[in-house]
Amino acid sequence: MIQDKNVQSPIHSGFNAQSTSWDVIKGIDLTGKTVIITGGYAGIGLETTKTLVSAGAQVIVPARDIEKARKNLSGVQNIEFELLDLMDPQSIDAFAEKFIASGKKLDLLINNAGIMWVPLRRDSRGIESQLATNYLGQFHLTARLWPTLKKANGARVISVSSYGHQMAPFNFEDPNFEHREYQTLLGYGQSKTACNLFAVELDARGKAFNVRAYSVHPGSVYGTDLGREEPIDLFKQMGTHDENGNIKPEVEARLKTIPQGAATTVWCATSPLLHDIGGVYCENCDIAEIDHGQIEHRFDDPATIRGVQSYSLDKQNAEHLWKLSEEMIGIPFNIG
Repeated sequence: MIQDKNVQSPIHSGFNAQSTSWDVIKGIDLTGKTVIITGGYAGIGLETTKTLVSAGAQVIVPARDIEKARKNLSGVQNIEFELLDLMDPQSIDAFAEKFIASGKKLDLLINNAGIMWVPLRRDSRGIESQLATNYLGQFHLTARLWPTLKKANGARVISVSSYGHQMAPFNFEDPNFEHREYQTLLGYGQSKTACNLFAVELDARGKAFNVRAYSVHPGSVYGTDLGREEPIDLFKQMGTHDENGNIKPEVEARLKTIPQGAATTVWCATSPLLHDIGGVYCENCDIAEIDHGQIEHRFDDPATIRGVQSYSLDKQNAEHLWKLSEEMIGIPFNIG
């Protein structure tokens, strides 16, 4: 069972793959709104922070490296910095407790932080690092901040996913690669599939409290440091880089800029068109099309890297993952 096809289909937003976060934010007033953006000090997260601040939002940027965050956001007003490591459960709890103690409501939670295509690493609980950072840390953080999201009476939770979800469904039998060979693409893929499933289930449970959830594919973006550990041979195999490991000029020319990469996150966070819609996977500032095999994907043409797999929208998978996630982090996520 998947989300209603009439929900998971484009709504012709008026924006497209070339739209920037600055195009999307025009006419939007976020004065009085409080936002938390994980990873909001680098790449598309940094652009997202700057864009939302420009519309009047107060933005809290959790960071493992606060000095780096301060430097990257130097001169930007209405920013607060707090320590947070998504691979450290105690750090998540401490951050959430401090925010709750402030008495603030949380209007927007943007789960933007992530890692990509890294060697096998595990956190202190033995959880594979891409799953821990890209999904379980976000699930844990959202669970702890839930009372403040309900308080906002109209909050949205955006999880930055990826086309990479098409690389792998979620492996419920062995999510931590304890009984199968580790492959970084499979680890990344299942972590992003988990983000999509999380949006489906969080929205289903949260809409009664006027909290809506979305997952986002930013697009193929040039100029971020997300892929700093990616093996160059992977790029060669995909046809995006030449034999010397340099990105092909014709591929680079088709990649999104960072402001274009941040646009869909900002659209999901602010668009009035989504007032009564949630639990959907979005790309190019619109709801994505379900990929039934009709989309030809070519990594050397980033415009074809689109669409969403039905397994990452499956309601039963989403319910199963919610329960498993509670078990893996050792705390319940009580919505009521």
